[in-house]
Amino acid sequence: MWVRKRIDIGWCDLLSGVVNCLIPGQRAAAVDSVEAAWSSDGRACACLSVRSGLDLVLTALELPAGSEVLVSALTIPDMVRIVEQHGLVAVPVDLQRSTATPQVDLLEKLVTPQTKAMLVAHLFGGRFDLSPYVEFAQRHDLLLFEDCAQAFEGRRYLGHEQADVSMFSFGPIKTATALGGGVLRVRDALLLERMRQVEAEYPVQSRWFFMQRLLFYCLLTFLGGKIVFGLFVRMCRLLGRDLDALLNASISNFPGDQFFASLRQQPSLPLLRLLRRRITGFRENDLDLRAARGALLARDLPADRCPGASTTPHSFWIFPLQVDEPSTVITNLRNAGFDATSDNSLQPVEASVGHAGVDPVTARGLLERVIFLPLYGAMPESEVQRMTAVLLPLLESGRGPAAE
Repeated sequence: MWVRKRIDIGWCDLLSGVVNCLIPGQRAAAVDSVEAAWSSDGRACACLSVRSGLDLVLTALELPAGSEVLVSALTIPDMVRIVEQHGLVAVPVDLQRSTATPQVDLLEKLVTPQTKAMLVAHLFGGRFDLSPYVEFAQRHDLLLFEDCAQAFEGRRYLGHEQADVSMFSFGPIKTATALGGGVLRVRDALLLERMRQVEAEYPVQSRWFFMQRLLFYCLLTFLGGKIVFGLFVRMCRLLGRDLDALLNASISNFPGDQFFASLRQQPSLPLLRLLRRRITGFRENDLDLRAARGALLARDLPADRCPGASTTPHSFWIFPLQVDEPSTVITNLRNAGFDATSDNSLQPVEASVGHAGVDPVTARGLLERVIFLPLYGAMPESEVQRMTAVLLPLLESGRGPAAE
């Protein structure tokens, strides 16, 4: 069974994380080391996560209550929750269907005197040209925040030079994961200093918490093996357990009832050490291999079924596919050894009261009848082609019989 989303971390990295939980050291030096590894010009800020980073940015800015933030209309709900926690209004900018990028021509219709910032997200592993958004932000004197959580490319891309803040994630299911942590590149030195002052008041995540996380992901990495995961799937079926619910609960970072307390922490010393190891040891060849597998899959599947696949460059962090009957296609794929799922953490950003006319129709449509295919560099081309062979008859028929 090809697992839906392999945890992108090796046993040596996990072992080093465990060892670092046991070794004392200077946390301040570890922070400096991570930030220097990311940005030699002193513009980086290491934090617990991208969510923590956005919260830090908005806390430091202290924008007037009621200020509006233009937001890519497809994102994780937590980002909108953070915006609203600061008394701000998230205004969705609907997306282009083929590229999953915010529609530039909508921006002029949505900007108002209350608009203070814009948050754009690179989705699914694709990274789009930020220049039109930079030009718009500068023309209207807006702050520009760039969410690169799904578009990590190693040191090939550290954020747009004209973005006010570029945010990168090393959370559990991200490329080059450190099982947590985020790095922000901040253009304004005064804003960066204020963010650091705010973060310095937070408690430090405990070593024991991070040790528990490491041990848990050792277990998940073991289960992520092709044969072991297949046995795990069969066991879930026999026990009547919902596989999607079980896996999603296992990778939840921030419990709902403790959300802001959980994200308002400083990263622990062992997390920082693992984060630096993942940044400095990242092999871009691995990313190139995954991108090649994704390009092969996108080439052979109908373009109108693959949201965002035409965005370039594209690393195919995940591969969404729109189908007519998701449950039937997922059943066929799983019976063929491919653990597809319809579950995902993205949601359309709904328009707030008083902002009629900006309903994110296209963004909502991108999530209709969508499934996510297993895809990573370790999957041979022959297996990618076999998965395509399973899919094409189902896409052509609109349904197709589920395999026994």
